[in-house]
Amino acid sequence: MEIYWNSIYTAIQLIFTLDKKLIEILALSFKVTFIALLISSILGLPLGTFLAIQKFKGRAFIVGIINSLMALPPVVVGLFVYINLSRSGPLGWLGILYTPTAMIIAQIILIFPIIAGLTNQVIEDLHENYKDLFLSLVTPQFHTIKAYLIDARYSLITVILAGLAKGISEVGAVIIVGGNIDHLTRVMTSTITMETSKGELSLAMALGLILLIMSVIINLIVTYKKYNFKAKYYEK
Repeated sequence: MEIYWNSIYTAIQLIFTLDKKLIEILALSFKVTFIALLISSILGLPLGTFLAIQKFKGRAFIVGIINSLMALPPVVVGLFVYINLSRSGPLGWLGILYTPTAMIIAQIILIFPIIAGLTNQVIEDLHENYKDLFLSLVTPQFHTIKAYLIDARYSLITVILAGLAKGISEVGAVIIVGGNIDHLTRVMTSTITMETSKGELSLAMALGLILLIMSVIINLIVTYKKYNFKAKYYEK
């Protein structure tokens, strides 16, 4: 029990003293995840909306593929990216294996289907209420997609948070393509895994506490904004 409390005390101390190693790991973790999340959102939000409002041959098949990819095993994604980026792979000439870039690519493959698939579900429900209006106004497709994204913005924030949770908590694919190299590709999840296996819990607990606190704060902000928006809407 004494070891347990000592680990917690040291973890809190690392956080409040802004330990250099801790900050370095956090900075890289957020950099990799937010870049992957940004690219996935830029691609996934419009695609999910497009698939929700357009009816064409093969649409159901594409939506089914995207929904299936939402459950991709991270280690399989890591293996796929590793094979393609290794020296013997088709993209080996890029020389980006065991770099943050490779980690970003792996996270995009994991996050993109979640963003696109959940966006499709959100916009499909909205489209049932507005499709006749947009049809009667003969609204250009670009403006229709833009209108849906704006109208569903609070629901889509939840979608983006789901992608953020997937990326920031990922460990399998990140370790395979990043290698967990100190000062280069060591992120929160890989550090927690490594430090726990070594029995050195202080840094692992510090990172875990930060991850937990950030998740709670982000969800509270989104929930507050969402209900605040609804309150103002009904007041009108």
